[in-house]
Amino acid sequence: MRLKLVILALMAFFASIGLAYATVRIHVDLSTQTMHVDSSTGSYTWPVSTARAGYSTPRGYFAPTGLQRMHYSRKYHMSPMPYSIFFRGGYAIHGSYATGSLGRPASHGCVRLAPGNAATLYNMVQNEGGSISITGTPPGGGARYAARSSSHRHYAGLRRAHQNRALAYAPLRRHHHDSTVRGWQAHPFSPGFF
Repeated sequence: MRLKLVILALMAFFASIGLAYATVRIHVDLSTQTMHVDSSTGSYTWPVSTARAGYSTPRGYFAPTGLQRMHYSRKYHMSPMPYSIFFRGGYAIHGSYATGSLGRPASHGCVRLAPGNAATLYNMVQNEGGSISITGTPPGGGARYAARSSSHRHYAGLRRAHQNRALAYAPLRRHHHDSTVRGWQAHPFSPGFF
């Protein structure tokens, strides 16, 4: 009898540990712009938008660092980020009202979802915890950057041409041609300068 109690106690203990570590597994594939989610409530696959050209979505394995039902991005003009799941600094998985862009790169680096899917994911992570993996290469071979302008030589030439010119304006005295900018700066309201 005592052995049965010990076995039942051990089984209950290991079952509780298993429940404590049950987490939502979130996998973002940058190549296909999709998210696959496995949780105790089921499996889901949703289209996402990750970083567009000139920006990047971090790759790797992460744990949620914070949840916010509604966050407003101070970095990007107070843009709404409903159901935000932060995972690395300012990077988050969140809802987006730009649902027409889902399925292709369109963000500044966050992972965007349709608001309904973001709410579902938010509730799952809030109840069970989560782990996040982001892999793959964005369509088009990664982040692209603007081409270097060939006119930069023109601007550099203008800078050199104007290098020795005065950076301030000082009215000259009408009768004295030996006036200087320093003289005007020292006595700007002197009658001789106007």
